[in-house]
Amino acid sequence: MRYITVGSGDDCISIGPGTYNVSIANVNCGPGHGISIGSLGKYQNEENVAHIRVKNCTIAGTTNGLRIETWPGSPASEAFNITFEDINMKNVSNPIIIDQDYFPNNQCNTNAPSKVKLHDIAFRRIRGTSSTPEAVTFKCSKAYPCKDVSLLDINLKPQFSSVVQKVESMCSNVIGIAFRAQQPDPCVGKH
Repeated sequence: MRYITVGSGDDCISIGPGTYNVSIANVNCGPGHGISIGSLGKYQNEENVAHIRVKNCTIAGTTNGLRIETWPGSPASEAFNITFEDINMKNVSNPIIIDQDYFPNNQCNTNAPSKVKLHDIAFRRIRGTSSTPEAVTFKCSKAYPCKDVSLLDINLKPQFSSVVQKVESMCSNVIGIAFRAQQPDPCVGKH
């Protein structure tokens, strides 16, 4: 998928269960919910997601930027070898987010953690502005923490300093590493 402009009331692009070997490039996204992998784990026997590459995109005025979402209490599956690189954000809420406790409109009545295993996920050269204080959020599963998550050259700043003073990273149940310049300060280990 290349050289398209998408504006909607939902995800600009949504990558669902069973998706393999997809390359997305030069997409202009917004308004909408950003570029999403998921939601995953809502149904039994969902196939894995793997080998996804998103690059050279602009995301503007969206409620999320780059998002991976899984349902709590989900059946087991995996999403791996996912790369987001060279992405420009303009006035985006939640520019980088992994949410393994996703349940829209309170449609979920379980406290069980997601069993979708997320690993080998890279965010490289993501830059621009966030309209929310949490620019990077990794809310991973208690049962299966996100593994091998890497951040390289992340540069996200507040859209309006009068509204959001500074941006930050929030992490739970993630094993990862950050390389080179990082704004906001990473909540995974820095190399």
